[in-house]
Amino acid sequence: MQSSNESTDAAASASPVNAPPSAWREIKDVLKGHVHDYTTGSLRRSILLLAIPMVLEMALESAFAVVDVFFVGKIGDDAVATVGLTEAMLTIVYAIGIGVSMSATALVARRIGEKNVDGAVRAATQAIGLGVLIGVVFGIPAFIWAEELLRFMGASETVVATGVGYTRVLLSTNVVILLLFLNNAILRGAGDAVLAMRTLWISNGINILLDPCLIFGLGPFPEMGVTGAAVATLIGRGTGVLFQFWMLRRGVGRIRLHGEAFAFVPKIMVELLRLSIGGVTQFLIATASWVALMRIVAPFGETVVAGYTIAIRIVMFALLPAWGLSNAAATLVGQNLGAKQPERAERAVWLTGLYTTAFMLIVTIAFTVFAPPIVAVFTDSVDTAASAVAALRILASGYLFYAWGMVTIQAFNGAGDTMTPTRLSFVCFWMVQVPLAWVLASKTSLNETGVFWSIPIAESLLAVLAVIWFKRGRWKTTQIAADVH
Repeated sequence: MQSSNESTDAAASASPVNAPPSAWREIKDVLKGHVHDYTTGSLRRSILLLAIPMVLEMALESAFAVVDVFFVGKIGDDAVATVGLTEAMLTIVYAIGIGVSMSATALVARRIGEKNVDGAVRAATQAIGLGVLIGVVFGIPAFIWAEELLRFMGASETVVATGVGYTRVLLSTNVVILLLFLNNAILRGAGDAVLAMRTLWISNGINILLDPCLIFGLGPFPEMGVTGAAVATLIGRGTGVLFQFWMLRRGVGRIRLHGEAFAFVPKIMVELLRLSIGGVTQFLIATASWVALMRIVAPFGETVVAGYTIAIRIVMFALLPAWGLSNAAATLVGQNLGAKQPERAERAVWLTGLYTTAFMLIVTIAFTVFAPPIVAVFTDSVDTAASAVAALRILASGYLFYAWGMVTIQAFNGAGDTMTPTRLSFVCFWMVQVPLAWVLASKTSLNETGVFWSIPIAESLLAVLAVIWFKRGRWKTTQIAADVH
């Protein structure tokens, strides 16, 4: 016969109070900023809890990209061309920011996986210092030579006259972009994806609200044309950076920038730079190829450049949420390698890849079928719309490959193996994509559509090669130097 104590214990163990929380409850807790351990428990749930705030974060980022080009498109093709050419140059800044951010995420995630919070703070501090230094070095020349940079990109004198203010504002204040990337990378590496999400919601929300006000001079705001779009972006992103520093200094998440750990440590800076070389080179290779593609497209005229710019912005609308999913893979790989669980890290990548593929399949169908009405939202020009529709459908043809490419590349980066993606990017973008774009555009009747086709071909090749290399498993033994006290 069961004793009263045994009966009580059995009842307690069966009580809903001691039952594991439901997925919905955990999602709500994570969105409120509660800490979750991603090295234990259900892997599917860990992916879900990381991916939801990351996808929401990127969703608003992609929404801003679309809204921005929508308002700029109301000014005319010269303004849209300005945005496209400036964004092509900004990709160099993005490359540096994302490259250093990958290293910051890998270092912070590895330290968090080791339960070494002070080590994570030391890594975060060096990343922020490096971002400020790089931003200043690039910002001053960009302010001085904004016109020359636009002409170098193939802009006509009309585009230069219309857009030099836009180019000067965005390129000279690139430190804000770098800090926005780096601080969010620190938060993601720590597993505080919801805090990164809040930052971009605030930043892009302000952006979206100010865009029409400063472009068209609504109410008390001055009418600044396309330059107003740049000022709105600067104010929005600057506010986001201030919010990040407030959270990091106050310790809203796992990371709090204070005490002895919040100091310059040369050895950690060297390790961060070592990791960043691969990451920065990787994205410089990729983004410099986008600059080259824009340069190949530019001679076909402002209408084609405007159409291509619209298509790229719409593509980013789909790719950024998928990038959020792949960021979840990077965090899970870094933290689980730090916790000495390489098999769990690998399973996380395969599962995330399947989820990302399912999402991209839906987007592929939507963009293929509904390309004309989607593009019609952004331009009234028949010729510009035709170019944008052609580009959008061609780029969408490679979406399923993009999914696996993004996830596996981010898995390498999360492990701290930034050189493998760098080598693959060089082969696919500079040995395949750029030469192929030039040949198809200048030596065949495809003209500008030849440039469009070079993109899914190169990206699909990258995805196949990345999966092959990932399956070899060498990334599991990637070494990141131990924390330095």
